[in-house]
Amino acid sequence: MRSPPSPVLPAAVDVAIIGAGIIGVSTAYALARAGVRVAVLEKGTVACEQSSRNWGWVRTLGRDFPEVPLALRANQLWGQIQDQIDVGFRRSGILYLQESDADAAGHQAWIDGARAYGIDARLLDSREARGLLPQTARGWTGALYSATDGVAEPQLAAPAIATLARAAGAQILEGCAVRGVELSAGRVSAVLTEHGRIAASSVLVAAGAWSRLFCGNLGADFPQLKVRGSVLRTSPVEAGPAAAVNGKNFTCRRRADGGYTVSQFGASMADVVPDSFRLMRHFLRSWLANRDFVRLRFGKRFFEELGIPRHFPADRASPFERYRVLDPPPSERGIEQAWSRLVHAFPVFRHARILQSWAGYIDVTPDAMPVMDAVPRLPGLYLASGFSGHGFGIGPAAGEAMAQLIQGQTPAIDLHPFRYGRYRP
Repeated sequence: MRSPPSPVLPAAVDVAIIGAGIIGVSTAYALARAGVRVAVLEKGTVACEQSSRNWGWVRTLGRDFPEVPLALRANQLWGQIQDQIDVGFRRSGILYLQESDADAAGHQAWIDGARAYGIDARLLDSREARGLLPQTARGWTGALYSATDGVAEPQLAAPAIATLARAAGAQILEGCAVRGVELSAGRVSAVLTEHGRIAASSVLVAAGAWSRLFCGNLGADFPQLKVRGSVLRTSPVEAGPAAAVNGKNFTCRRRADGGYTVSQFGASMADVVPDSFRLMRHFLRSWLANRDFVRLRFGKRFFEELGIPRHFPADRASPFERYRVLDPPPSERGIEQAWSRLVHAFPVFRHARILQSWAGYIDVTPDAMPVMDAVPRLPGLYLASGFSGHGFGIGPAAGEAMAQLIQGQTPAIDLHPFRYGRYRP
């Protein structure tokens, strides 16, 4: 892509944020509202990667229990944001469909574990579930359901939150890759960008799939890999389900334009790259446990990443300028499977057309939960990455929590499960 015109840099800010995805702009919005001088530095444009390419779900259902408080808070914040600016947020309800007693037992176990957080979720029987669906060809026996979960529009959300952050005083600088950080007396003192230096006492790395490379160049080993997720959108379908649906081997949710965003867990693909071998001890168990959902693929991406230097100086062009936007092709097989499974389950989609398909790189960690923490041995450096495909929905709450952490406050939500050091032996 062509980078935007060179921005005018501030001489100094309190906090510099690397990455203008949903996490970066949400943190900037929370900091700016607190009166903190903050700049967001983006090598491309706001939400140019996964933050605009995801499914758009805002869910509590099915989350790992440590994420549930973030999801509940995010649900509140999405409503508040929608009251100020259109992000496409609506509480459409979300259904996790089931076809067996084992599915129902799994859903009940999740409800039992999450009940202490005050979730709005219950099991529906077959009749109740089918009442929320169009005519279906599959034998759904019920569903896990939340009426207050919902969706937002990824292509609207991060840019709109960036607009709110700017109005509150944040600076959002596009086409401004950060090459490194400067240390003084052992702590962060500035970010070094392609356009010059910005003094900052705190720096947040919220760079999504790029976070491992950036942190590694500073000597911080962050175990993160990329998974390629593929998605399609359809022409409008009037009689489709109003609630977002997880149909086990496909998903769909109504878009603001009346069409549907469609995908499936099995459409995700992990390219085998050099980091796959470097991080095998961290990820092997996860790969084995999720082999039905994520497929490994060896191809040209291995050699592309082999050519990206792991260490680079800040006084010359960095990999972040060479590769401003990761724009992988979608998996044709994954798209075809998701579409055929949707049409089989809900024949009402037979007359719809696929208008577009795309892919994006999801930043994943070994336990599929993010790191939201200060980076050890680099005072002033913070990390919020590895959201593993869960980040869009909890983005506003994650940003709020990181803003509290960076300001030296105790976050309202316990971030201990997301500590940086949990991967150490």
